[in-house]
Formats: sequence, C-alpha cells, structure tokens
Amino acid sequence: MTIDALSADETLLLLKVAFLVLLYLFIVLVMRSATKDLAGAPQESIVLRAAEADAARAKLVQPARLVVVSSPALPPGRVLTVTAPTVLGRHAEADVRLDGDDFASARHARLVPRADGLWVEDLGSTNGTFVGGKRIEGARRLRPEETLTVGQTELRLEP
Repeated sequence: MTIDALSADETLLLLKVAFLVLLYLFIVLVMRSATKDLAGAPQESIVLRAAEADAARAKLVQPARLVVVSSPALPPGRVLTVTAPTVLGRHAEADVRLDGDDFASARHARLVPRADGLWVEDLGSTNGTFVGGKRIEGARRLRPEETLTVGQTELRLEP
C-alpha cells in the first residue's frame, strides 16, 4: 500500500508543478499582450486644449442675440451676442458692465447659452431679475422675443 500512496503523492506533485507552469505561462502571455498594445500606435488624448474645447462647445451652442430696448448704461438698439457664460452687473469684472444703472447689482445676473437656448440666472441681486415682468428665482430659459430686465436695463432676446 505504500507504493500506491507514494505514486499518488508524486502524481499530485506533478499536477501542481504543471498547474504552476501553465499559470506562469498565462501571466507571461497576458503581460506580452498588454505591452504589445502599449507599443503600438499612440493613443489620442481625451483632454482637449482650450481652443479645441471652445470649438466643440461652439458646435453645440448657438450664440444668442440680445437687443437693448432701454438702459441708462447701454445705447438702445445695441446687440449683445452671447457665446459663453456672461455676467451682467456694475462690477469692474462683469462681462457686460452696467455702470450707469443704479438699480443693477455688482454681479446681477448670469446669461448661459446652452444647446436648448439662452438661460438667465439671478446672482442674488438686491432688486431682482425679471423675465416678462416676473421676478425669477434660480435659472430660467429665455424664449425668443421675451424681455429680460436687469436693474433698469431691458433686453429682448432675438429669435
């Protein structure tokens, strides 16, 4: 019986060694395959440069045109083309400065062009932001021909 037991132990040892050899061979093949893909053609980056990002955004977002109806700060009839998020207010860093409008806050409202239209958001102004004569809370999409009031400045969205 010791001869049968000894041959069974040797068989198990040989199976273990064969399993380990196959396992190492599999790992080597996987590593070779992974490094082969890395050495091939260079992979393009998904990070866009600023100019590329602006070009991609421009394809998705149509510029919005606002016409000044009346304003103590802007000449009537002036057209404001909004192609990127734009802040309206009296602050020196506002994108559209409303210096002569005493009822406009420093950072009064933000205009954001999106794929579905132009959105306006009140930035916590003292006197509020109005669309069609109604005070808005949070962000709201402007419809063509609607009037936006920021302080004493009235703007109309062109279709």
